[in-house]
Amino acid sequence: MIGTMKIPGYWNTVHLVPPTPFDASGKSVDTGRLAAETKLAIEAGMRVIIPGAGTGEFHSLSEDEAAEVLATVAGVAAGREGVAVLAPVGLGVDRAVRAGVFAKEKGAAGLLVMPPVHPYLSDEGVAGYFETIKAETGMPLWVYKRGPIPSDAALVRLIEMGVIAGVKYAVNDVDAVHAFVRNVAGRAEVVCGTAERFAPFFHLAGARGFTSGAGALFPRTSLKLHAALDAGDYAEAMRLRTILEPLERFRARQGDALNILVIKAGLALLGRSVGPARLPNRPLTSAETIELEAVVRQIQRFEESIG
Repeated sequence: MIGTMKIPGYWNTVHLVPPTPFDASGKSVDTGRLAAETKLAIEAGMRVIIPGAGTGEFHSLSEDEAAEVLATVAGVAAGREGVAVLAPVGLGVDRAVRAGVFAKEKGAAGLLVMPPVHPYLSDEGVAGYFETIKAETGMPLWVYKRGPIPSDAALVRLIEMGVIAGVKYAVNDVDAVHAFVRNVAGRAEVVCGTAERFAPFFHLAGARGFTSGAGALFPRTSLKLHAALDAGDYAEAMRLRTILEPLERFRARQGDALNILVIKAGLALLGRSVGPARLPNRPLTSAETIELEAVVRQIQRFEESIG
């Protein structure tokens, strides 16, 4: 198995969510580019990778494509000491179970259960969904929390039952995060699910790691921010947050609609094109691209300065 859930503090790091590369038509996964980008990320110091998740266009990938993405990244990570792959699973419960079993075969360290996509949700129903995935795969489960269901109380119960090992907490309510971390009392890992812009505040609340899409562009800057937080140097952490903030605010425009577009366009500006984003994403306008280039170049200079 790549990585382990048993090392204390192992998950206290940057959890990279890379974009999924496609060919120029957007119809096929570019596994060669994906392998190259994964290798670059690991060589830069990334130790937890979540391939094909939200920024990786999870909802646009077919079941076969999702398996292809997972297998490619797991293949690059295999044999690399201290590198863990979390495999996103979700949608229908049968598909989630199949994906989880496949991820286990490929050496994933755990599963990240994506937010349920269903118009009629309840804590009881979602709990049954998690319990089924856990029972059928035997894998450590992380839950990606983005809304009121599953509730914090339901997650605490599932942690107490041994169903859930970690939570990617992506609701920007720091008081709630703090209460949740206290309630789980070290029985599960909790990381900030809303990246560098909110990571310092979540860290103070007890969520020590954080997920990142910007790390695909600027891994050393993202890792340097985490290192400052881990060292308790909050002045330095906030300075680094300020450097990355323009990129993160760009991604957050129009209710996070530019999340994937900005990362893919940024990689193209750096000479590492990973193809287009699939519908319902839209291309950046020419004005947005010009604006983004100024943001990317500024951060690029800092990234290169830290070597």
